[in-house]
Amino acid sequence: MADSVALFTSIGLSEQKAKETLKNEALSSALKDAVVQAQKLLGSTNIDKGTGTLLYSMASRLRDTRRLAFLTEHIAKRKITTDLQLSAALDYVKSHPQDPMDQKAFETACGVGVVVTPEQIEDAVELIIRKHKQQLLAERYRFNMGILMGEARAALKWADGKMVKNEVDMQVLHHLGPKTEADLEKKPKAAKPKAPEKEKEEEKQNNAVNGEVKMEGKTLMEQLRGEALKFHKPGENYKTEGYVVTPNTMNLLKQHLEITGGQVRTRFPPEPNGILHIGHAKAINFNFGYAKANNGICFLRYDDTNPEKEEEKYFTAIKDMVEWLGYTPYAITHASDNFQCLYELAVELIRRGHAYICHQRGEELKGHNAPPSPWRDRPIEESLVLFERMKNGMFAEGEATLRMKMVMEDGKMDPVAYRIKYTPHHRKEDHQAGGDRHCPVKLFIFTLQCLSFSGFSLHILNNIHFVFVSLFHYTSLV
Repeated sequence: MADSVALFTSIGLSEQKAKETLKNEALSSALKDAVVQAQKLLGSTNIDKGTGTLLYSMASRLRDTRRLAFLTEHIAKRKITTDLQLSAALDYVKSHPQDPMDQKAFETACGVGVVVTPEQIEDAVELIIRKHKQQLLAERYRFNMGILMGEARAALKWADGKMVKNEVDMQVLHHLGPKTEADLEKKPKAAKPKAPEKEKEEEKQNNAVNGEVKMEGKTLMEQLRGEALKFHKPGENYKTEGYVVTPNTMNLLKQHLEITGGQVRTRFPPEPNGILHIGHAKAINFNFGYAKANNGICFLRYDDTNPEKEEEKYFTAIKDMVEWLGYTPYAITHASDNFQCLYELAVELIRRGHAYICHQRGEELKGHNAPPSPWRDRPIEESLVLFERMKNGMFAEGEATLRMKMVMEDGKMDPVAYRIKYTPHHRKEDHQAGGDRHCPVKLFIFTLQCLSFSGFSLHILNNIHFVFVSLFHYTSLV
């Protein structure tokens, strides 16, 4: 630990910050690699604080560790010298996940080698102030100076921010002179004329057309769109922070776009084991609303993975509630429609060494410090045979489960994907794959991840409760 602390303090971190960094295993590992590589490139252990700050920022913000060495080289060789350039570099590698990296395009996008002189800054700011001069002279220091800074930053993307601000301040002072007492007085707020009661009532009625009641001046659709402006476009999932890219990812996304034509597709996936509550109303509005705002479609997909608690009345009540809120699903589907597919995916996970049959009891697996499974490293062929026996009803409930080899973000190890339940599925008369053909029960989390993209939905809008399950998708079959 002492060596690591010394390594981190050598790049300008305080001892306290270095120790805090070591508590984050992923960050400390990435930073160690970056610092060691930078020292080798520079042929020295002396790394200046500016470079060290950029290395730390890069290690803490980079999600695709394949690009760590590439970015470290650009920082160490002082091709990337500002946080603005680093942000552009991180954006570029996130939106270009495939190899090989086009270095020329990358360096152009990051402003590598671009030098902005003080004269260029002065000329650009002069043009911007000339554009707003009349309003600036009229309003003096009440003028929104953020407009000047915003336009200056846009015109001088790679210029030093402090130099730009100093130039703006200096030229404003040249035109207006020092602030006067009148400039320092608070601007009185103009009284807003009250609208007649009749007009208020008419406005309220107009705002409620088609159920789109206005809240804080915006319709529900406008609010949904505003909150979701930063969502990725269809086929650009790889731009999402933390999204794992495999060799086949881009090909799969290309196939998706060919099938959907770039259409936004969402889904609302309730469990039909009870009546919906107010939280579900939010999920319904967001999923259906986001699709509608983007001229897309939304599926109603029942996650019917727990036959012990599901009843037909809940299916009906959920559909009625969705329609009562003013939405019509593009299609109604069931998780049980895909039980055979889920079974085949589970078999493939076993074949790839990502899952195994375990005989630990449920009470042994409770809590965050459950003992490791003694069956974790059992032979793949053995797990395949046992899983087939699970399907054929040759184990009692609780005697065997299928567990996935992974550590969850909350620290829990090897979550259960399949367990045994002999409760008949409510749809067995309607759908063979939903009935007794498959004895093991697919747990909700496994089903959620395997079927998240059913119907070719690429916008999976969950609340924070479901964030932790996202890693299932990445460790599976993409």
